[in-house]
Amino acid sequence: MQLGLFTPVFNGLSLDALLTELKRYPEIQMLEIGTGGWPGSSHLDVDGLLANKDGAYALRSRLQDAGIAISALSCHGNPVHPKAEIALRDDAVFRKTVRLAEQMEVPVVVTFSGCPGGSAEDVTPNWITTAWPPEYTDALGWQWEERLIPYWRDATKFAANLGVKVALEAHPGFCVYNPETLLRLRAESGSSLGINLDPSHLWWQGIDIPTAIAMLGDAIFHFHAKDVAIHRAMRDRNGVLDTKSYREMSQRSWLFRSVGWGHGELEWKEIVSALRLAGYDYVMSIEHEDALASTHEGLFSAIALLSRVLLKQPPVDAWWA
Repeated sequence: MQLGLFTPVFNGLSLDALLTELKRYPEIQMLEIGTGGWPGSSHLDVDGLLANKDGAYALRSRLQDAGIAISALSCHGNPVHPKAEIALRDDAVFRKTVRLAEQMEVPVVVTFSGCPGGSAEDVTPNWITTAWPPEYTDALGWQWEERLIPYWRDATKFAANLGVKVALEAHPGFCVYNPETLLRLRAESGSSLGINLDPSHLWWQGIDIPTAIAMLGDAIFHFHAKDVAIHRAMRDRNGVLDTKSYREMSQRSWLFRSVGWGHGELEWKEIVSALRLAGYDYVMSIEHEDALASTHEGLFSAIALLSRVLLKQPPVDAWWA
């Protein structure tokens, strides 16, 4: 397993400056690079590279010369948004990203499942989290049958035909937000659709990460290394569904944190062991979204802990069995 980095934390830097910055973190061997949508596209020109295969190969070679491989291209958006102009925009970014991944021999594209409205008349996404009153069950059925499944059947087929896997990041606010919803959509869309497993989005929901890993198995295509800390006093008062701004840090029930600042080394060792048991041996891509730490301190802390727990060499045969 290798240590990687999701690049939006350095969106303010050019690619040249990013490669210089990475010299401070020699443990990083892979980059997950944004190509549009919420991650932005600060470090590569998608349209330019698609129009110039030599340029795409040159970029890949340049990264290889720096000791860096690309683990995934990421274009988190909402391609089933109830506003057609947003859905079409995000679908176009996704399809361009898949084509670029095929061209640059990047095996995975990471994005969100998206979330439609609750009916054909809605203009705002509607994340449904309750089965009652019954209107919610009806709306949820409409979302899946009329929007989500048809879109991802086609999008997954498009990616599979180009030899690219789609890793949906399970995230509250979107229709795929936990292992069950991911596996449901995968059963409808095909085995080229899987998950970008980010434990920080699951922990605060009460999900046990090793259990989730065992459930997902070979559907795990990519992994984000990000932690979450529960503010127990606020959780005990208000529960975990929290709509307050991430900037209201002392008032929230939970906060995203750098690896090790929400869960300890033993818990991260359990995650690594579960990933190995599930057959996942690709990348842990660090995503820094910790407003209590500087970028350097957050990354340095995450790298230090993960460097102690990652299993980088192949396992031995159980010769004692």
